[in-house]
Amino acid sequence: MHVSSFKTAHRLITGQQALHELPSQASKLGMQKPLLVTDRGVRESGTLDLVTSRMKDLDYAIYDRVPPEPEIEIVEECTQVFRHGGHDGLIAVGGGSAMDIAKSVSVYARHNNALETLFGEDKVESSRVPLIALPTTAGTGSEVTNIAILADNQQGTKRGIVSDDLLPDVALVAPEMTVSCPRSVTAASGVDALVHAIEAYLSNFASPLTDALALKAMTLIVRALPKAFANPNNLAAREDMATGSLMAGLAFGNAGVGAVHALAYPLGGRYHLAHGVSNALLLPHVMAWNKLACVERFHDIAHAFDEPCRGLSATQIADNVIARLHRLCRDVEIPAQLRAFDIPESTLPELAEAASQVERLLRNNPRVLSRDDIEQIYRAAY
Repeated sequence: MHVSSFKTAHRLITGQQALHELPSQASKLGMQKPLLVTDRGVRESGTLDLVTSRMKDLDYAIYDRVPPEPEIEIVEECTQVFRHGGHDGLIAVGGGSAMDIAKSVSVYARHNNALETLFGEDKVESSRVPLIALPTTAGTGSEVTNIAILADNQQGTKRGIVSDDLLPDVALVAPEMTVSCPRSVTAASGVDALVHAIEAYLSNFASPLTDALALKAMTLIVRALPKAFANPNNLAAREDMATGSLMAGLAFGNAGVGAVHALAYPLGGRYHLAHGVSNALLLPHVMAWNKLACVERFHDIAHAFDEPCRGLSATQIADNVIARLHRLCRDVEIPAQLRAFDIPESTLPELAEAASQVERLLRNNPRVLSRDDIEQIYRAAY
């Protein structure tokens, strides 16, 4: 077994009514004038009110201009709001986009050089602003990971800031925060969480710790996602999804993700396809390619999915897992083909070239993929 380490947010607080801990946690971090980073959907749904109603003793302000696929420019704008407002902490309330913006601002606000110098691995050198993360979706796991992903419109792809300094001081995971989440977002973010668990389990850098988290996350998500999609007010399903997403985040935050995410990056960067949707579209097709390199691992995934294994060959088990993934995406009404999003087939070679450059993620993938392999995967998904 290779040497591995394990990292997460400095403090995890989970479960129904975990929000009651927000005032005391903000106080412990010395926050008196925090900036809440969110999006207009969260604000207009009333979900943000669950947070602000517990912050009456704080002189907070709200930045709600985070878009679904946040661009580099949003970090610049939010940082200016933070600096000019004299804020002393950040509270991210939203999905992965809001958390990635808040995480980026937390390291950029006290950075003396251009934002560009932070992209890549371990480029953060300045001190970080105190940060609390409150997810409103069960999917991204960003509340416990050390990476922030931003769209670069000039390059037509996504880029990451990777540093342990991005790990929030506190992650508050309360399932009631996800109840107002639109059904389409519940579906896309839920499959995104499943992708995190599966890719972490198949990663070249998986460990016994991440394996245990990933397998349990798969079990929770596969059972709970259809229920949460069918009935948004099913709080038991919402709690299982929140827990599964958190466990998947802990798994991939340490083992990494692979080719599904690498191929999803150009789709988000060029066509602004929602991250969870692009992952869902690509997952079964990447799994079909990966099974040659790690077919024995599909047996454990099948058990997590409660799929039968007795009397079946390893290849049959893997094929059943892939078929189950197709059914799950269909059940939660995620389109099965890239063509449904008006992506020109003629651009697939360009997308393959862009994805082949995402070496940070492809090195985690169990099967080595060439540019031509990647193009074939895109065509299978098209």
